[in-house]
Amino acid sequence: MESAHGLLLNEEVCNQLAEHQRAQFVFEWLRFLKKLLIAANRVDVREKQKKLVEQLTALLTGSPGPPTRRLIAHNLALLYSVGDPFSAQLTVDRCNDIIRSKDDSPSYLPTRLAAVACLGAVYEQLGRLLGNTFTDTVGNLLRALKSAESQGRYEIMLSLERILCGLGVSALPCHRDVYKAARVCLTDRSMAVRCAAAKCLLELQKEASFLWTTELENVATLCFKAFEGSSYDVRVVVAKLLGTILATAVVPKQAAVPRQAVRRSSLEEVMDLLSSGFLRGGSGFLRTSGDILKGTSSVSRDVKVGVTQACVVFVSCLGGPWLERNFPSLLVLVLELVSHPRATQTPADAVCCRRCISFILRATVGGLLGEKAQIAAAKEICQAVGKQKKAVDAAMSDSNVETRVGTLDVAASQHVLVCALLELGSLVQGLATTAGPLLQDASAGVLDTVTSVLLHPSVSARLAAAWCLRCVAVALPAQGSVLLDRCAERLAALKSCPEAMAGYSAAIAALLGVMRHCPLGIPHDKGKVVMVLAEDLLRSATQNSRISVQRTQAGWLLLTALMTLGPAVVETLLARVLLLWRCAFPLSPRDLDIERSRGDSFTWQVTLEGRAGALCAMKSFVLNCADLLSDDVIGRMLPPLSCAVALLTQLPSLVKAYGNPLKTISMVYRQRLYEILAVLPPKTYEESYGAVLRQLVSDVSGPEPPVSSGPVLLPPLCHPDDVLLLGPALHDTDQRFIEEQLQQGSSVGGGSLEYDPFMICEKSLEVPTPLPPAPSVTVAAVRLFGVIFPHIAAPNRAQILEQFLESLKQLKGSRQQAAQIHMISAFCSALKVLGTWRGGLGSEEVRRPALALLTGALESANPQLRCAAAEGLSRLAQVANDAAFTVSVTQISFDKLKSARDVISRTGHSLALGSLYRYLGGISSGQHLNACVGILYTLSQDSTSPEVQMWALHSLSLVIDLAGPLYHGHVEPTFTLVLRLLLSVPPAHVEIHQSLGRCLNALITTLGPELQGSGSSVAALRTSCLVGCAVMQDNPDCLVQAQAIACLQQLHMFAPRHVNLTSLVPSLCVNLCSSYLSLRRAVVACLRQLAQREAAEVSEHAVALVREQPRRDSTALDVTIKETGLEGALFTLLDRESDQRLCRDIRETLGHMLSAIAVGRLAHWLRLCKDVLSASADFATAAPVETTQEEEDGDRADDSSVFTSKPEPSCPFTNPRWVTRVFAAECVCRIIAQCEGGDPAHFDMALALEQRAQDPAADFLVLHLADLIRMAFMAATDHSDRLRLSGLQTLLVIIRKFASVPEPEFPGHVILEQYQANVGAALRPAFSPDTPPDVTAKACQVCSAWVASGVVSDLGDLRRVHQLLASSLAKVQAGKEVQSQLYNESTSTMETLAVLKAWAEVYIVAMKTPKQSDSPARLLKVSGDEAGDPSADGLLRLVQADLGTLSRLWLSALQDYALLTLPPDYAPRLPATGGAFYTAETAEHARPHYCAAWAPILHATALWLNGTGFIVVDEGPANLSRPVTPTSMGQSTSLATVKSPEDVNTDRFHLILGISVEFLCSPRSDAQMESISACLLALQALLDVPWPRSKIGNDQALSVELLSVLHRLVLTRESPPVQLAVLEVVQQVVCAAQEHVREKRRSAEVDDGASEKETLPEFGEGRDTGGLVPGQSLVFAALQLGLCILVRQLPQLNPQLAGSPTGRGGSPQALTESDGQLVSAALAILADLPSLCSPEGSVAVLPTVLFLVTGVLREAVLRADGGARAAMGAAALQALRTVVASPMASAEKSRNAWTRLLRCALATLLHFWDTDECPPEVDEVSLLTALSVFLLSAGPEVAAVPCLQTGCIRKFRAGLRSQDAVVLAKTYQLLLSVFQSPCPAVAVPFMRALGPGIVGGLQGVEKRRPQSAAELTAVQEGVRALQGLVSAADPEHRPQLVSVLLPLLVSFLMDGNALASAPPPARSLHEFALQSLMCVGPQHSAVFRALMAASPAMKARLEAAVRGNQESVKAKSAGQQGQAPGKSSPSIQLKTNFL
Repeated sequence: MESAHGLLLNEEVCNQLAEHQRAQFVFEWLRFLKKLLIAANRVDVREKQKKLVEQLTALLTGSPGPPTRRLIAHNLALLYSVGDPFSAQLTVDRCNDIIRSKDDSPSYLPTRLAAVACLGAVYEQLGRLLGNTFTDTVGNLLRALKSAESQGRYEIMLSLERILCGLGVSALPCHRDVYKAARVCLTDRSMAVRCAAAKCLLELQKEASFLWTTELENVATLCFKAFEGSSYDVRVVVAKLLGTILATAVVPKQAAVPRQAVRRSSLEEVMDLLSSGFLRGGSGFLRTSGDILKGTSSVSRDVKVGVTQACVVFVSCLGGPWLERNFPSLLVLVLELVSHPRATQTPADAVCCRRCISFILRATVGGLLGEKAQIAAAKEICQAVGKQKKAVDAAMSDSNVETRVGTLDVAASQHVLVCALLELGSLVQGLATTAGPLLQDASAGVLDTVTSVLLHPSVSARLAAAWCLRCVAVALPAQGSVLLDRCAERLAALKSCPEAMAGYSAAIAALLGVMRHCPLGIPHDKGKVVMVLAEDLLRSATQNSRISVQRTQAGWLLLTALMTLGPAVVETLLARVLLLWRCAFPLSPRDLDIERSRGDSFTWQVTLEGRAGALCAMKSFVLNCADLLSDDVIGRMLPPLSCAVALLTQLPSLVKAYGNPLKTISMVYRQRLYEILAVLPPKTYEESYGAVLRQLVSDVSGPEPPVSSGPVLLPPLCHPDDVLLLGPALHDTDQRFIEEQLQQGSSVGGGSLEYDPFMICEKSLEVPTPLPPAPSVTVAAVRLFGVIFPHIAAPNRAQILEQFLESLKQLKGSRQQAAQIHMISAFCSALKVLGTWRGGLGSEEVRRPALALLTGALESANPQLRCAAAEGLSRLAQVANDAAFTVSVTQISFDKLKSARDVISRTGHSLALGSLYRYLGGISSGQHLNACVGILYTLSQDSTSPEVQMWALHSLSLVIDLAGPLYHGHVEPTFTLVLRLLLSVPPAHVEIHQSLGRCLNALITTLGPELQGSGSSVAALRTSCLVGCAVMQDNPDCLVQAQAIACLQQLHMFAPRHVNLTSLVPSLCVNLCSSYLSLRRAVVACLRQLAQREAAEVSEHAVALVREQPRRDSTALDVTIKETGLEGALFTLLDRESDQRLCRDIRETLGHMLSAIAVGRLAHWLRLCKDVLSASADFATAAPVETTQEEEDGDRADDSSVFTSKPEPSCPFTNPRWVTRVFAAECVCRIIAQCEGGDPAHFDMALALEQRAQDPAADFLVLHLADLIRMAFMAATDHSDRLRLSGLQTLLVIIRKFASVPEPEFPGHVILEQYQANVGAALRPAFSPDTPPDVTAKACQVCSAWVASGVVSDLGDLRRVHQLLASSLAKVQAGKEVQSQLYNESTSTMETLAVLKAWAEVYIVAMKTPKQSDSPARLLKVSGDEAGDPSADGLLRLVQADLGTLSRLWLSALQDYALLTLPPDYAPRLPATGGAFYTAETAEHARPHYCAAWAPILHATALWLNGTGFIVVDEGPANLSRPVTPTSMGQSTSLATVKSPEDVNTDRFHLILGISVEFLCSPRSDAQMESISACLLALQALLDVPWPRSKIGNDQALSVELLSVLHRLVLTRESPPVQLAVLEVVQQVVCAAQEHVREKRRSAEVDDGASEKETLPEFGEGRDTGGLVPGQSLVFAALQLGLCILVRQLPQLNPQLAGSPTGRGGSPQALTESDGQLVSAALAILADLPSLCSPEGSVAVLPTVLFLVTGVLREAVLRADGGARAAMGAAALQALRTVVASPMASAEKSRNAWTRLLRCALATLLHFWDTDECPPEVDEVSLLTALSVFLLSAGPEVAAVPCLQTGCIRKFRAGLRSQDAVVLAKTYQLLLSVFQSPCPAVAVPFMRALGPGIVGGLQGVEKRRPQSAAELTAVQEGVRALQGLVSAADPEHRPQLVSVLLPLLVSFLMDGNALASAPPPARSLHEFALQSLMCVGPQHSAVFRALMAASPAMKARLEAAVRGNQESVKAKSAGQQGQAPGKSSPSIQLKTNFL
């Protein structure tokens, strides 16, 4: 294909190709030329223009296909536009000659069509440059039109449209001629020609003013005729034409006004025209008059639907502002359409008309108006409803017979009311809480008006009013309970009025049914109220025969709706409901016979009504209360159901006896029975199968003239892929609401609520549309048949199927087709159930009739039935699960396709081939695949039947999918076939193109990632894919374009590099606002995928489209993309769309783009969100955020006074809806989250400003803080509750992220301080009395975060937000009595717990102390954990005032939580009234709220108990009006039994401990770390107090349980802060046990006296045996936990890992600081364990402790890293000291064992030093310190053993020889401590062995003076060690040692000259020596004098040093009187003991 990429066609290569390749080659060249001509140099083009024209003309005359001819025409026109335009006339003439040619052969037709297309393109591009030749051309085309076939007419119309477009006003002479031709084509039999004519007229009306002036009425009539028998595409295009012309007639174009005086039509005149079409269609006067005389209607539904769409287009063209101004007039005129008697002659017509009018209102009011305008429209609709109701009331009450309005007018008013009320409900539901002002407006009186309609005599009007009230309850949850009360009161008061009974019961049912959509719910007692009403109605039904039916129906309707409230409400009422069900039916069949003999027509009507209602209530119960459907309940339901089935068999005789009055109600009764049986487990009514099946078979195949329910039954049974064969899928169109009217069939019509009032309580938020009783009972029968059939025996199945076949043979015509539809539907339903079960169908006797039934349907004239039969065959093959059977079915289709020539058989069997293997895992037989492909290839090329081609190609796409890799051998020929058909099939056959698109998609999926390959064959396939997509993209049909986009999307997924985004993205953006929903869906779905990978490129290409290629008629979308990018366009589309799937895709696309590019384009995205949030001019509360906001102290003016509403200048968004604004607020939060993981400058103002100074283009989030605050404020103060929640969440995120950001300009302040007023103003409205509880709860969370953040340091400012929390606390204290019952009781729980949680978080922050912030647990992330809060003291004072009340409430909440977390077994023992903050009935709803709030409350309560020390102070009730539960935690109550303080403390202790342990026992994997942290911190606070420690110390089982729970937590949570907190709790538990043991020992000592002292240490674990029982031993549990921690950090400690890479042989792992802290904490715990044991127990635990301590010490001395291992070493030494010095070492019973074990430990240390494992970088200091610990603390029994002592001496001697000054200094220090040991057995050997070494080391100092501070320190420590040796020596040896010491000190002195030039360490040594001599000399004066006398040199040296020192002191004191002597400083500092 590379040869095709040139300016000229490579004819040489082209001629060498085969025919199909040549067409593809030419098309590819034309595509390339189209792009090249735009970008090429004009000079180059003109040079080759002649040749190009020749080549293009040759192609034009070569019979090109439709896509090719479009490209030829476009390129010729483009060539003349870019090159020389003067030769264009030759081409025009050539084309005209071709058109005039008399050759009518089929082969010449493509050339003629190409010439027509070429004329259109040339004139469109060149326009007036061609002069006046257009008149000849147009005349030529119009003449050709008269004799042209459909393709020609289609192409000529399109060409005329282009000519008109290019010429503009110049084509005026031809306008009339074109108009006349288009008039004829607009009613052409070809739908494509109609579409083309409509497009031509649409272009014509831009300049031809006569179309919307003098010819307006004719054009309208013409359009009405065009609607008759039209397709969906025709209706859309003609509606656009008619609507546009009518809009132009009302508001003429500006360009037309100056030329002539244009007559403007009024709105009334235009609506009269539409009305005439709606009521009379396009027929003439005579025909209409005849129809009126006959009493028939001539208006088809096609016309009504078309007129409806035209009306919508008309209003849309005029725009939202026009609609806002003229809505009152338009509303009156639109409602007049449905009030006309002619429009509603039959119920089906009435339903159709009502839906049409509803669609007009919904599409215009709901789609074009902003929220403020919608509220105004709602008021207008409400006034219209009021007028209609008043007129009806006047008519009904008027006693004058002459003026009294007849029933006809009442009927007319009912349809007006239905349309108006349903639209009013939709408006309110869409507005949600923003509709609050509408309902609060007393002048509008919306609720009063709607409620008044509940008394209307028409059932449809009453139900519409009830539905409207339901919508109000959804939109404004606060109104639900109010409306329920109001309706219940009116129903009770007007029980004698049938209309009131029906209306108010329907309203109550509607309100109850919608509560599942209202998270806030209604009070639980409302269910009981409704139950009482229902019982009363049912009991009183027989009292007044006039209203028996109404009361019966109302009672059961209320019960049916009551069931929708769910198990929580129904459970308490179930016994009464079961009793009502039992009473509704006879107790036995005998009673039923008696009934039958006594009843009359009326009584049977009432009876059947009641029993049908009871069955409906049963169905509602089963569907909504499945949890209550126990075996017992089912057993109690079965007797009534058995009677119901028995009555079913008697219904035919009853209907026969009493006639038509019972016919309808009998159908309803059957429907209700079938529905309840279908939802019950079939096994429960097994004995009734026979009776039920007989009636079902009769209903499905009976001889009565049945109503065909095919449009309802068949689509769900067809596969979704196959439904595409039946025409445009309704769910993919914007007009689905009315278009489905045309699918239902004229006999059925659309559904409507009055057909089944019980549907008003269904779950759907859209108005239910139940069908009339006749089709409804058929639908129910079919579904029940599908449920029961799989449960019956095989012979019975065969019998039923044979009966079906026999019935079909006896029926003819429409009856046969209807019965066939019902039978196939029933059987397919059964097969579907069997397929899901994997159950078999049965033997051959069942398969044979089943196959006959389905194959017969394959040849039905109904295409839906053929699709369902094909799906049924695939299900049959699945159920049969027999390869031979499947092959036989396939063979039947093969044989039929070979012989049949009729379209129906070929389509049905071809589809069967494609779908047969759908549920068998795909096609696995190559032979079968070859046969299928061969047949389908042949059928798909049958150009004589487009329908066969479509079905065959669709089947081929299924085969490709099912064959998978097996199809690879057929890929290339299939591509060839698809491309050949794409290039040759006429564009009018859209359905073929759509099937080709599905084939292409399936081929791309089959190839998959192979498309990325680089081979030539793969490249050719890839090119074929791209060419196919390009052909479909150029197709004028939107569905084909959608297929093309789906194929490109699939190709992009597998081979993204080969999809050109430069061309794809602009083509997507162009269609972003298409009028076709399916195309918009495809575009957004593709954008979503592209944005996942290349978001930035997609955004750039979209903007480049608008910037570089401005179109002449620039759309609003272009402007939006230019101003705000593709993201802004998507926001606009999101605001405009109502399709949920499309909106979801748009949100996901924006989400992907935000994640990818928002951080890089921060200002753009924030501006976008800000524009969306601030663009709502309806309820603008936008607040400009001031950078500084000064407020006077004490000024209590509302914070909102500092804000003013400022509209955004040039905002690209106009009145976005609340849903869009909510999404924008969510986007803001996501942007903040995206920045969090990026550059730290996003949250650091100083750093951001610094980087901005270096790079002005840099952008950071903190620089936009003012905008963030403003957006959060705007959202938080909106009328929409959802938006308020989003705004508060945004504010919460902002506070958490920016609370600690400092303000660079004001050191000591944070950046958020300047926004205090904004935060206060955003929060204050959320605490108003009418605010919903969920908003208040979220505001409480924001309040606590703000107060706890530490941003506000001023107590006065803090008090302003604090008062909001205080007001909420007062509301909580007031209790349930004060609160108005608008919502469910659980919402009160939610709000109360939110308040208590907020206070708890504030109290936690206020209670922070330095002790807590220094603890290891400071790393735990607790709510509001900001350290160093300067306002903590003031905050604590604020909280302290309410602490008494808060503590009570906290304890009550914790008690509630504890009760709710009990296992289900304890349910009967729970308080019957509920808890302090929840009721028993709403416990399930309340549980999530407790789960969200308990953790901070638990922590706060523990802190409060910590502060009070468990001192019980009865502070009185504190106005606490809360219910008192049996365990009220010691609160002062009126109970007779008052607990003692000890009991109260015990209860509180167990409450805190129990909740913590229960949660920590098994925290879910998704449990928030904050909850775990809160539990641990609560336990720490609890165990900080002596009394709880004594409780847990006394209860060893409890302690062991707690440690085991903590052990499990350590195993499951890797977080170091959590593990540190666990260890701190363990340390506290061990401390408590130590205190307990210590207290027991002290008590025993006091009791037993000193003589028994040797028995005292037996207290503790282990007792006499020393055994520690796992699971019962605290020591063992603590040991386990400590070992777990140590081995996790140091795997080398585990002997089993010694040989592993992480064991001793491996390199030590790098440890973090937190790892070191964990090890240190674990060692501290282990060191304390021996003290908890008896002597024998201590012996048992000591080896483990010593092994772990010495093991950690061994790992710590490896100097792999710094701080962590140093901390571990220090902790190990401390633990070793604790263990070695333990009293157990000297206890009589354990002394020997301890001595042996300590000797072993010491030997282990010495052995480690001597082994090869000792690395060269060993930390000798730590090891020597460990030895000294043994020497000083273990006693002579351990340290004085010769071999160990010798080893220790050897190590110290090695230390004295160390070259490391630090090691040497530490060795001297340690030796000094050993010399000073009180035990001579330890000290003396070291003195004797190491004294000479010390002296030797000091004697060498004179020769090598210290050069560093470390060396100086070593010498000084050596001198001190020698001095210590002198002091410790025996008095008789002391003079000898002094005589050694003094010369050494004198040798350190220096003479004056040397001292002046000596380095600082040497001078310091000189001073140290001199001071030491001054101290030692006087102490040993005799030895000193003797030495001085014996050595004059020594004496002279000393005297010189003393004189020099005195002179320097005098000189310094004289020079600096006020300064302390510097030389003396070091000597003073060196007196510290370093050990």
